[in-house]
Amino acid sequence: MKTVTWLPNLILLSEYESSWENYLNALYIFYTEDFIDSKPIFCGQKLAVKKYPLFDEKEATFWHIIQDGEKEEDRIPDLRRCERIRWPKPITEHCTESGIKVWENERHTKRGKETSICIWFEQVEYLIILRKRAGYNLFWTAYQVTKAHRKRKLEKEYQCYLKKQGAP
Repeated sequence: MKTVTWLPNLILLSEYESSWENYLNALYIFYTEDFIDSKPIFCGQKLAVKKYPLFDEKEATFWHIIQDGEKEEDRIPDLRRCERIRWPKPITEHCTESGIKVWENERHTKRGKETSICIWFEQVEYLIILRKRAGYNLFWTAYQVTKAHRKRKLEKEYQCYLKKQGAP
């Protein structure tokens, strides 16, 4: 596997005396530096975060990238997600590099059609989901993809997208 020099090291709980409170505070500082203070851009458009609902005075996107679970009220911290808190920004900044697959997919909701942008860095088994909005993109979530069936599904989505775009 080719080494990725621009991808930050994992942020480990053990580096914070194994204190969840210290670790959570550090994770939030990293998140704030990367997505609140720095005003990131993705493909020429502003990359915003989902602010509400706030929980413990922290934005919804923050909780989505460090927790796992289907229902908002039942989500729990996921250390693998936490460790990769510094990955979303550089991956979005390097999204045109070989090995990073970017595509749009649509899902139908009760409110109509919603378009997501998937950024899959297959080499490091990491997926970022953005939601398209008028004039900007909303950072929705990010997580590891390690299960073979999920990887196959993502590859199928990507290939379908390429086919719709007329790629050979």
